[in-house]
Amino acid sequence: MSTPQDIGTRIRAARRDRGLTQDELADRVGVSRSAVAQWETGRAGQVTGNLSRIAGVLEVNVEYLMYGDDKRAVGDVRQGDELALLRLYRECDPEDRQMLLRTARRLARSPAVRTDP
Repeated sequence: MSTPQDIGTRIRAARRDRGLTQDELADRVGVSRSAVAQWETGRAGQVTGNLSRIAGVLEVNVEYLMYGDDKRAVGDVRQGDELALLRLYRECDPEDRQMLLRTARRLARSPAVRTDP
């Protein structure tokens, strides 16, 4: 599992890659600049509750922020169904997004028989 410092380092790198200041990221995520500074230095209390919004603003996957996966760009989604799910997810309110993520995680852990399309 990543430490808050690891997540903060990746947030900072992605923010800088996008040419955003801490103030701009804070404004787009809906938090204070101080919160962003705390995330980036690993002193964050609420970073995990905001990861979806942070990832969306920075155009990276939550998995990248959490684990450092090299597949950073959301544009890496190539399958039609994946793209459709992403578009629907983006249209949801933040509370609904969290519900969708919980449901998807539960389904991914399900022992149901999987077949490739």
